[in-house]
Amino acid sequence: MNNAQTQMTSMPLKRKSAALSAIPGVNWLLFIIPALYMLLLTFIPILRIMKLGVHDGVAYTAKYLIQVFTTPVYLKVIVYTFKVSFTATLITLLLGYPVAYLLYKIQSEKWQRFTMSLIMIPFWISVLIRTFTWMIMLQEEGVINKVLLAIGVINQPLHLLYSTTGNVIGMVHYLFPYMVLCIYSVMKGIDGRLLQAAEGMGARPWRAFRDVMLPLSMPGVIAGVLISFVFSLGFFITGVILGGPKDKMISNLIANFINVTLNWHLAAALSIILLGATILLIAIPFVIFRKHSALKGVI
Repeated sequence: MNNAQTQMTSMPLKRKSAALSAIPGVNWLLFIIPALYMLLLTFIPILRIMKLGVHDGVAYTAKYLIQVFTTPVYLKVIVYTFKVSFTATLITLLLGYPVAYLLYKIQSEKWQRFTMSLIMIPFWISVLIRTFTWMIMLQEEGVINKVLLAIGVINQPLHLLYSTTGNVIGMVHYLFPYMVLCIYSVMKGIDGRLLQAAEGMGARPWRAFRDVMLPLSMPGVIAGVLISFVFSLGFFITGVILGGPKDKMISNLIANFINVTLNWHLAAALSIILLGATILLIAIPFVIFRKHSALKGVI
């Protein structure tokens, strides 16, 4: 009875949507409104900021970009940002893949929902609150050092707060759900009978995983790595609170140029470099997959 009522109430909605789509110009209107929104409130402000990095108010120039690449301090910050971002992304992948695979293997829908809820909890908590929580846990008299001292792993407290280690821990905690969700969204579309068939043909479980599950889940891995790495390049709050004075990232340097030294040209030049690196990182996998699919079609 309930299903029949649901279908009857959904039919008028479907008819209305079909009638709207049949009206000339509605589809274009549905495209133009979001496009104008993105153009006016996103792309135009970004382009105006970027222009400051290549324009000195009189003519176009590359001196600000050259200054960034020829100043050792700025280069050090750029290298540190990429190094920390790579480290955080790698650790997130090593932690997130097993969890995504565990979600894939769980048969009980109840336990699957429970595990997914635990993964999603960070999304419901403010980034600032999470970072301050890690600040309390990572200090020398925090929970982590107390536990390690109690079980005899260390003899003196570790210096975790205001360091690269603390910065990476905070970044991994933020990126973890994104990695798990990207990988699991691909894994749940993999037919489990493929693994059973591989094991039935004599492959051991680890080999069936290596030859079947791992290659098929690679699109999710690549998506998770790209999202995590791009997000980590722009981290700001985590580095300010958990990182030390020598652990400045590009976003911290940009904020310093805008708020302290008022050097908007160098801030824009750094933003151009950050945006260019992000676009390049996103474009490379698409080019690789396109060439791979083209070769596959030829073969």
